[in-house]
Amino acid sequence: MKDLVAFDLDGTLAESKQPLQEPMGEALADLLEVAHVAVISGGDWPQFQKQVASRLPARANRDKLWLMPTTGTKLYVHRDGEWTAVYAELFDDATKAKILKAFDESLEATGFVPEQTWGERIEDRGSQITFSALGQQAPVKEKEHWDPKFEKRKVIQADLKQRLPGLSINMGGATSIDITQEGVDKAYGLKKLRDESGIALDKMMFIGDAIFPGGNDYPAKELGLDTVRVRDPEETISVITAIVACQK
Repeated sequence: MKDLVAFDLDGTLAESKQPLQEPMGEALADLLEVAHVAVISGGDWPQFQKQVASRLPARANRDKLWLMPTTGTKLYVHRDGEWTAVYAELFDDATKAKILKAFDESLEATGFVPEQTWGERIEDRGSQITFSALGQQAPVKEKEHWDPKFEKRKVIQADLKQRLPGLSINMGGATSIDITQEGVDKAYGLKKLRDESGIALDKMMFIGDAIFPGGNDYPAKELGLDTVRVRDPEETISVITAIVACQK
């Protein structure tokens, strides 16, 4: 029995930057009847609002839902009928400028500059800087084909680690790389969640599509949580259904 089930977002609960589909919303509502639920991902709060918070059915117990944007450097909870920020840990301006410069240099050095992009490729999320190779508004199909095996981003990630010592650099989503403060990854976020929720780590489990070395879900496994790697949201629904059956 687990008291809390934590999820990655893009590729796990929904397609990249797309809202939860109705079957996923219903599955999460079922899960919230038997456990707390957390969602931890690289997107900022507006993305969480669009993809998750606004897509749950009315019956979902939002007071048991923990939303953790920007890899857990922010936490939102639902209290008294509205979403409230519990904390936010932000980069200073000098560090932001250093990261932006490193991205430009790394892309030139590695040669992974796509022929076409859709929108800005680099997003300042306050507590996290995120690079999206094809741009923030790239079509899902284009994103799925650019780096399905993470091969391109592993090269960029390795280069960035040389340029930005002391910062955490992890791959996430379909085309993105997330940069946070040193030691900030999903393990960090989950430990913050433990402290805020009072739920022990051994009473949590984590479900994600990037549970492999270098993937931004892998720190949850390194932390010692029970983890389930999924291929896509359809498989996630099957896993949720099995968890709900076991918890009842």
